Amino acid sequence: MDQQQKDQEMPDSGQKVDAIQKAIGSFGKYQFFLCFLMFLVKFPVAFHQMAIIFLAPKTDYVCLDNDLQNSCPCSKPEYDKSVFTNTIIMEWDLICEKKWLSSFTQTLFQLGTLIGSVVFGMASDRYGRKNPLLAAVVLQLVMGLVASFVPEFWSFTFVRFLVGASVGGTMVTSFVIIMESVGSQYRHVISALYQVPFNTGHLLLPVFGYYIRSYDKFQLAITIPNIVLLSFFILVTDTPRWLIAMKRTDEAVKIIEKAAKMNNLPTENLAQKIGEYQKEIEKHNLKKGSILDLFRTPNLRKNILAMSFNWLTCSYCFYGVSQYVGQLGGNVFVNVAASASVTILGTLCSIPLMKVMGRRTILIVFNFICAGVLIILSVLPPGSWSVVCACVGVVSSFVVFVVVYLHCTELFPTVVRNAAIGFSSMMARVGSMIAPFVVGLGDTSPVWAALTFAVLPLCAGFVSFLLPETKGIELMTTLEEGENFGKKTKNVVQK
Repeated sequence: MDQQQKDQEMPDSGQKVDAIQKAIGSFGKYQFFLCFLMFLVKFPVAFHQMAIIFLAPKTDYVCLDNDLQNSCPCSKPEYDKSVFTNTIIMEWDLICEKKWLSSFTQTLFQLGTLIGSVVFGMASDRYGRKNPLLAAVVLQLVMGLVASFVPEFWSFTFVRFLVGASVGGTMVTSFVIIMESVGSQYRHVISALYQVPFNTGHLLLPVFGYYIRSYDKFQLAITIPNIVLLSFFILVTDTPRWLIAMKRTDEAVKIIEKAAKMNNLPTENLAQKIGEYQKEIEKHNLKKGSILDLFRTPNLRKNILAMSFNWLTCSYCFYGVSQYVGQLGGNVFVNVAASASVTILGTLCSIPLMKVMGRRTILIVFNFICAGVLIILSVLPPGSWSVVCACVGVVSSFVVFVVVYLHCTELFPTVVRNAAIGFSSMMARVGSMIAPFVVGLGDTSPVWAALTFAVLPLCAGFVSFLLPETKGIELMTTLEEGENFGKKTKNVVQK
């Protein structure tokens, strides 16, 4: 309880602690339980987003028309089933002139994730955090099961598109729930730890793939764990911040009282304090900005373009190179497990890195590391060293992924912060939509595939020099502050 009181009195952001945080504390049993629930969401997110590695792995065949291996055109392929007994490539003959379809199905999945993030994000602002989250969970479970049984490629692809939409929905709503419940001084740590369950799910995926070698049974197996998330119907509530914003103060007070009791904090006069807080925020309520406000003035425009390019790049490299690892020589299960393992390490290392290094410095350094190892990868023959380079590329791009969430939050003022994160997230999905087609280059030209992946992080490293440093600054509120920030050193207010 003493630590809870200290957390309330001395938040490291230097900002005034609001009544909600005072009432429930910054991080206690309530926040721990909520984080545990929301972290569970990230396991199926990883399963479905990375599933393409085992749904459409590299598949060799002999063409019975001419007895040549992997030749085109080929009307009678005989597939090598020594590793996988059935894949979507085998099932629907996605070779030769239909080869692009295996990349296209993943691109549509990522398009679904983009649309789901936008749709469920807007729904969570209008209808609360709980109901859109539950809708996304149910959609993910139902469509994931349906994908296991559909007999035709386009039906499978459309259903996977809907799974992607549900993935976008669970990601955006669960992250918002956590950020609205945790104290400001813990948000950077929790936003990094939020990625660990995704990394762990990525690590578990080769286990599913190793024991289940047919794509339909594999799809079924990675969907069944979603059943656990149905417990959210009972265990999850709307956040007090949203309820207060919607003037549903009585409901908010009940949840706050429950949270305060869980964290061993006093509950006297909570209703009165929360009522006064609601009147205060209504009196000082700022007009919300829009995406257009990010582009109206030169400094904000420069910052959003540079930031969103970083989001596009790290998503492009992470999802693309993670999938590309499965195409390299050696054991596909070991390769993917190695890639996932170092990503967990990168996520955990990003926490102390953000303590000792500037946000911009991290972006510059790790973008250049990513580009460098991918250039090296382009000249290496398939083997263990190529896997090592690919893994370093994956982990460095994921470190950038972790940092851009925090950097974007700090770089833009309150009135356009959600718009900035939303726009940047959309650009990240564009990167992940492009990546599968670059992976496809690996079959015909491994050199060009690796070099194509290297180009964007190389550019992003230089683009990051345009961004101002945000480590140690107070969060901005108005558009004027955002436009002036970074123009002169004297404008930066240190903690």
